[in-house]
Amino acid sequence: MSMKRTNVYADPEDLAIIKEAAKRRGISEAEIIRQGIHLAAMANRVWDEPLFSRTFEGSGRTQSRTETRDTVADAVQRETDTAA
Repeated sequence: MSMKRTNVYADPEDLAIIKEAAKRRGISEAEIIRQGIHLAAMANRVWDEPLFSRTFEGSGRTQSRTETRDTVADAVQRETDTAA
């Protein structure tokens, strides 16, 4: 993966924590910072599609754990059957 260099200002206490964590984990400080940037990017991403795009028909009451499992299993089975 291609990377781009950037400069950021960081709190000295945060940098000390990163330095300690990098030493403890045996990875570079830069890797920890890259991981943090990735987490921040994903947390602020705006998705094009909703997380749950499927809807399930129901009776309007809260289903039991078994009913929920069976409903999801049926939906997955239908999707698997149509994909085959």
